[in-house]
Amino acid sequence: MLHNVAMTTADETLNRLFRALGDTTRRTIIAELGKRDRQSLFELFTRVVTNHGIGQTRQGFSRHLTALEQAGLIEIEWQGTTKLHRLNTAPIAELKSGWLKSFEEE
Repeated sequence: MLHNVAMTTADETLNRLFRALGDTTRRTIIAELGKRDRQSLFELFTRVVTNHGIGQTRQGFSRHLTALEQAGLIEIEWQGTTKLHRLNTAPIAELKSGWLKSFEEE
């Protein structure tokens, strides 16, 4: 039996976050930005492909960056004409202190 559950903004945000984290390439991008923040598309793409052997087109890679940006996990900073990607750990911290906290043992 299906229940009709109204989606809240918080639910949509959580769903977007889990979709973003549910992909190996996206988690690898997050890990690379954790090691070295403020990378251009070219730098980040090169590091992920070279260091992790993930085969991607740059267009496909850009779509992963867009999904991470929409989930709030990366932020964009412009330096002249170069678009730099910065890791934003706030959504993960909110997940830990919010929804996931209900599963902690006391």
